[in-house]
Amino acid sequence: MNRYSSLSDDFYVNMNLSTEMELPSNRDSILHFFESLQKKYPTMRNFYCREKGDFILEEDKEQGHYRWCTVESRRLCSGQVNPGHVDDALDQHRLVLELAPYMLSLSTIECEALDLLFGFDFTYRGNHNQLVAEALGLNPGFDRLLEVPHAAVVNYEPTVTLALDDECRMQCRLSVETRTNAFQIRTGEFPEEQLSVYVTARRYGGLAANTNYVETLDRLAKVCHDMVDNYVADHVLKPLARAISAR
Repeated sequence: MNRYSSLSDDFYVNMNLSTEMELPSNRDSILHFFESLQKKYPTMRNFYCREKGDFILEEDKEQGHYRWCTVESRRLCSGQVNPGHVDDALDQHRLVLELAPYMLSLSTIECEALDLLFGFDFTYRGNHNQLVAEALGLNPGFDRLLEVPHAAVVNYEPTVTLALDDECRMQCRLSVETRTNAFQIRTGEFPEEQLSVYVTARRYGGLAANTNYVETLDRLAKVCHDMVDNYVADHVLKPLARAISAR
C-alpha cells in the first residue's frame, strides 16, 4: 500500500527535467526511447503527438492509476498517478533518466533544473480559498481579516520556497493550488474540483562530473519524503482533510 494514499483523494509523483538545449525530435530517437520504456512497462501503449510537437506515451487512465511520459522541446517528464508504492513511481523515473542520456543524447551539463514533485489532490465542492484559510490559518498579522463581516476569501494560495544549500541550487517548494474563482463565489455554484498541495524538490544547474541524474533524483526523493513526513502531512494535509470531512 502506498504510504501516502490515506492523506488525500489522489496522489502522484512527477519528475521534470528541463534542459538548456532542445531534445531530439526525429522519428528514430523518439520511437527508440519510448519502445525501450515500453519494454519495462508494456501497458504504456497509448502514444500520440500534440500539435506543438510534444510526444506522449501513457497507460489507460480509466482505472484511476496510470503511468505517463512526455518528451517536449526542452523538457523530459515522467509521472505516475496513484502508484501502488512510491518506489514504483521512482523506479519509473530512474529508468527514464537512465535511458535519456543514450537515446536522447542528454548530457548532465545541459541540465537547467531537475524537479521531483509529490502531488496531493482533494476533491471538494465549495470555496477552496476559504477552506484553505480556515484549515491552515493566515499569517498572524492577517488573522483578523477572516472576521470581516460577510467577507469571502477570493484568493488564498500559500506557498513557500526553501533553499537547502548555501548556493541555493537545491530547493524545496510547498504550494497550495485552489480552483475557485470569483464567479463561483458570487453565484454560490461550485463544481467538484481538485484542491492541490504540491511538495517540489528542485536541483538547479548542470550536474558535477562525478554525479548522474539518477543519483540526483534519489537526493530529491529524500527531500520530498522528509518534508511530507516531518512537516506537510501533519500540518497541511491532515488539517485540510479534516476541514473537508467536517463540511
